[in-house]
Amino acid sequence: MTYDEFNEFCGALPATTYVMQWGNSHVWKVAGKVFAIGGWSKEKQPAFTFKTSDLNYEFLCHKDGYLPAPYFANRGMKWIQQTETSGALDEELQYYLEASYRLVVLGLSKSKRTALGLTAQPLASNS
Repeated sequence: MTYDEFNEFCGALPATTYVMQWGNSHVWKVAGKVFAIGGWSKEKQPAFTFKTSDLNYEFLCHKDGYLPAPYFANRGMKWIQQTETSGALDEELQYYLEASYRLVVLGLSKSKRTALGLTAQPLASNS
């Protein structure tokens, strides 16, 4: 996945905002809370970071192409970075980006979700 494809996918999710910050990373938020980051690769290749459930975190920590996210995981947060970006894992990445979005949305208050026009189980507009 390229950064353009990443930005297109994240931008299609309802009520998201984009900002470039943290060393020119592509940062996607919902209600001001980060759910996805494009950037931070050590090899100057695309890398994508996202929030995960506890179960997905444990699974992905041991899967090729993924690692605990720098700066997040060492602070006890359940964030993963996908470093395999040849395209072979693009479908998986879309799944995990959408799951990260849902985790963040479900962490919002009901009134905030309502104000943003989001349901209790948000879905991407392209799924």
